[in-house]
Parts: sequence; C-alpha cells; structure tokens
Amino acid sequence: MTSNLGNMILNYQTEMKQKTAQGFTLIELLIVIAVLGILAVAVLSAINPIEQINRSRDTGSRSDAEQLLGAIDRYYASVGHYPWTTEPSTTQPTGWIEVGSTWTDGTLGATGVVLNKLSAAGTGEVKASFTERITGTSANKLFVENLGDQGQSTYICFEPLSSSFKAEAKARCDSTPPDFPAEACDTANSIYFSCLP
Repeated sequence: MTSNLGNMILNYQTEMKQKTAQGFTLIELLIVIAVLGILAVAVLSAINPIEQINRSRDTGSRSDAEQLLGAIDRYYASVGHYPWTTEPSTTQPTGWIEVGSTWTDGTLGATGVVLNKLSAAGTGEVKASFTERITGTSANKLFVENLGDQGQSTYICFEPLSSSFKAEAKARCDSTPPDFPAEACDTANSIYFSCLP
C-alpha cells in the first residue's frame, strides 16, 4: 500500500510538472493582452505624443527667434543701424516680413538680410547652419517687425503648433504693448503668433 501511495504521489507530481511546463492557456494570454492594451491607451492619452512633438517644435522655433533677435541686436550694436536699413541715419521700419532668403534691405541691389548681412558673408552674427535652417522650407516660418521709431522693439514671431504655446500667445495678445505687431493677433480667425521679446 505504501508503494501504491508513493506511485500515486509520483504520478501526480509528474502530471503537475507537465501541466506547468505547457505554459499559459489561451484565456490567460488574452486577459494579459487586454490589460496591456488598456494600460497602453491610458499612457498614450496621458502623454499625448502629438502635443509633445508640437511643443518641441515650438521650443525650437522660439530658440530660433531668440538667436535671430540676438543677431539683429549685435548687428545694430556693431554697425549702428538695423540690417534691413542701409545707413545709421535711416530709421526705415520693417513691416511684417517673413524671414527667409527673400528678405532684403530694400536697396537698389537688394542685399539679403539673413544671407548676406547677418551670416558669414556679412558680420558673421549667425552660423551658416542656422541661416540654412531658418530660410529652409522645413522650419516654422519666422516673421520680423520693427516700426522704426526711436524706442520701438524688434519683434520676431512664429505661429505656434502646440496648445500650450497657442494659449501663451493668445494671453499676450490680450495685453499687448503699443508697438506689438497687429498681424500677430488675428482675433477674427483665432490665429495668434508667439512673439519675442
């Protein structure tokens, strides 16, 4: 009897080992997959990857605007006039102009502001890679405005893509300084540009 009981225990242990070696059942796998799917949806909705991508692009555009604004200020400090003007005595304004390869100083020969005056061909205020990026088609377009009068600010603006930058731009449009670009606040179409300074 003792040997029968020992054989039964051995047979039971062998059967259990075989069952556990077979792995998960189909139902168990489906439950795990469903739980992982629910968790993935919850994480993706919390992170919102498209908003994160747009925010990073807006941060890049803001950085480009800061660099361009700094280059314009350095050019003014070293030459004595803005790059879109031709001599220190002129206070020629620049209206809402897209920064790119077609932005010129308005002279008869039409010297390119970014390509010839601010880049290595001019005062070297910006690097060639920066010039290529902001004048290329893949970058978020930058716009510049300076009304030309004494004490007027130079504004570098871009249209934000992320909701957080759009909300910030709208809040700024609600309380703008007198020389703020009117084109940056299109309230009729709910289009607001993020502007520096």
